[in-house]
Amino acid sequence: MAKKIDEEYYRLLEQIQAADFVLVELSLYLDTHSDDHQALQQFNQYSGYSRHLKRKFEALYGPLLQYGNSPAGDEWDWNQGPWPWQV
Repeated sequence: MAKKIDEEYYRLLEQIQAADFVLVELSLYLDTHSDDHQALQQFNQYSGYSRHLKRKFEALYGPLLQYGNSPAGDEWDWNQGPWPWQV
C-alpha cells in the first residue's frame, strides 16, 4: 500500500533538500575557511533545522533513509512507496 502524498509531503521534501544543499555548500566552504565562525554557526543552525525537518517528515510519511538512519516505527514500511527519490 502506497503512502499518502499531499502538498505538505512535497513542501517538506523541498525544504529538506534546500537545507541539505546549504549544508553541503557550507561544508565545502568550511573545508578551506575553518576559522570562519559565522559560517560554522550557520552550519550548526542548518544542521539542527535539517534534523527537525527530517523528524517531522518521517513522523508524517515514513523513513527517508535506510540502514538504521531513520527509525522504523510500529511496522516495517520501507518497502511501501513512493520513496522520496521517486517523486
